[in-house]
Amino acid sequence: MRDIRLLTEPFYPGALIGPFTNANPGLGGVCTFVGEVRLDEGVEALELTHYEPLTLQGMQELADRAFARFKLMGLLMVHRVGQMHPGEPIVCVSAAARHRRDAIDTVDFCMDHLKSAAWFWKREKRADGWHWIEPRADDYADLARWGE
Repeated sequence: MRDIRLLTEPFYPGALIGPFTNANPGLGGVCTFVGEVRLDEGVEALELTHYEPLTLQGMQELADRAFARFKLMGLLMVHRVGQMHPGEPIVCVSAAARHRRDAIDTVDFCMDHLKSAAWFWKREKRADGWHWIEPRADDYADLARWGE
């Protein structure tokens, strides 16, 4: 099973993960990461903008690379765009595989790419206005681990 989506509305990760797990009978493990808008440094809101023809295509290509690299049964990759508030989910990546390592590594691989090499522009709203957010050096180091 492969489910790759961009959403403009809030989502509940549990409502996605249950059906995803059920759609992959015989799996040995599922690994899931859910990223949320952090409540720190006075963040009032987070906004992600994108260019949809490239963003969704890029996410599909990332899924292709994950399936080629790891022994997967299924991959769920859901990403929000638009304005969000602290505590709201931004991203959910879930991988199903016969063995845990493939599931764990797939989620790590996808998140490293979504965080540093994706097709999103991110900014945070604080008391003094909007601020653009760039990937950190650690994010690029995480991405470099995959040797691509």
